[in-house]
Amino acid sequence: MTTNFVLLSLVALSVAFLASAFEPSPLQDFCVADATTSARVNGQPCKNPSSVGAADFSFSGLHIPGNTSNPNGSRVTPVSVAQLPGLNTLGISMVRIDYAPWGINPPHTHPRATEILTVIEGSLQVGFVTSNPDNNLITKTLQKGDVFVFPIGLIHFQRNVGTKNAVAIAALSSQNPGVITIANAVFGSEPKISSDVLTKAFQVEPSIVQKLQATF
Repeated sequence: MTTNFVLLSLVALSVAFLASAFEPSPLQDFCVADATTSARVNGQPCKNPSSVGAADFSFSGLHIPGNTSNPNGSRVTPVSVAQLPGLNTLGISMVRIDYAPWGINPPHTHPRATEILTVIEGSLQVGFVTSNPDNNLITKTLQKGDVFVFPIGLIHFQRNVGTKNAVAIAALSSQNPGVITIANAVFGSEPKISSDVLTKAFQVEPSIVQKLQATF
């Protein structure tokens, strides 16, 4: 009896500790982000519920094509907590991506989100690379209505393989998924990563590294 009581007590203490350390479910109906306060938490502070309205939960603009006149030939229109305060604490966001013919959304990662993408118009080649040591490329060409998922944290890309504009809508499992564009991060950091490091990492001449750093 004593042994069972001790075990039950330990289990109860463990559960109590876990409960105090992590709350997996929302504790209120919503927590609309308050952009007017300087306070910062893991997310955004909550607006006073009495001042919340329908505008906090709506966004207009995903019907507007993005301007793809840039070197990549693509444009991402985000709907994250910055654009839609009502997303705060809900763990979701979305984007519209426009692609000019042969335009790309270059290799990048989302450090805080898995992404699921649906092609609305056109044809896209998409893919992601698995982690070390395999680094397998998982790739497929998608048509209108096709869906593809990019696991959290993995490098992925999209490319318009058609002669007309393409459009995709993607949902992400974070209100603020973040994005790390690989080329920009490696060659465009401030201050710059030492060219000695990049020369060895990419096995190229220093002049090539310097040219890439100047580009980004």
